[in-house]
Amino acid sequence: MKPDDKLKAGRVPTGIRSLYILEVLVKAGAPMVPTEINEILKLPKPTIHRLCQRLENERFLEKDIDGRHYLPGVRLRTIASCVLGFANYTQARHAVLQHLSEQIGETCNITIPGSAGMQYLDRVETRWPLRVHFPVGDQVPFHCTASGKLYLSSLRKSQRRQLVDSLPLSKHTENTLTDRDQLLAALAEIRRTKIGSDNEEFVDGMVAIAVPIEDENNRLIATLAVHVPTQRMSMQCALEHAEQLREAAVKIREAFLGSRG
Repeated sequence: MKPDDKLKAGRVPTGIRSLYILEVLVKAGAPMVPTEINEILKLPKPTIHRLCQRLENERFLEKDIDGRHYLPGVRLRTIASCVLGFANYTQARHAVLQHLSEQIGETCNITIPGSAGMQYLDRVETRWPLRVHFPVGDQVPFHCTASGKLYLSSLRKSQRRQLVDSLPLSKHTENTLTDRDQLLAALAEIRRTKIGSDNEEFVDGMVAIAVPIEDENNRLIATLAVHVPTQRMSMQCALEHAEQLREAAVKIREAFLGSRG
């Protein structure tokens, strides 16, 4: 469902509606009156005027010289400049990922835990024409992916059991672990080695390994993984790249911690 469809259905909270207003304005790149903004959002007329007035009062919007058209306010401009500051960190992180992918010659990615699975945060694709493509932003299951299993293994034993019990252990391939006790046993071994593995458990003909990216308290905050078609690399060969992934994960950790300093 598109944002405007959600708005029509009344499923978007007021605060999120305000964000949509700001999004429409900055994408337009020119001053707009509320009715022009509302040609896209289709909100009730009193609502669009009330929300624009509230954003003006809070200095996220400001009036242009004609007193009718809105421009980004000082707080929105400050946010925009601060967002650009993230570029140094994301560029450094991506450079590490790029170098790792070139070293191994395969697709490497960073994922973070999402509500229903692991979400792709960044990735560098292999140059080989034969590859498995998962776009940034997509989510993949916890129970049958290298990154997902690594995340599950990082949880405390009681949390791990509780989450595994709540997951729909869908069978994606012949190798997918759908027995909860077998999965928990596999997770215990992954916790010991700190290497997540996917031996054709999510996609037939694809293997993957993952290592943790940790915060200053050595807690998993993300995973760094490589996945490759079995035509080019066996599971055993993939595991031989674990040390390269660990070294890259340390560099990404340093970039993350440095960005917070």
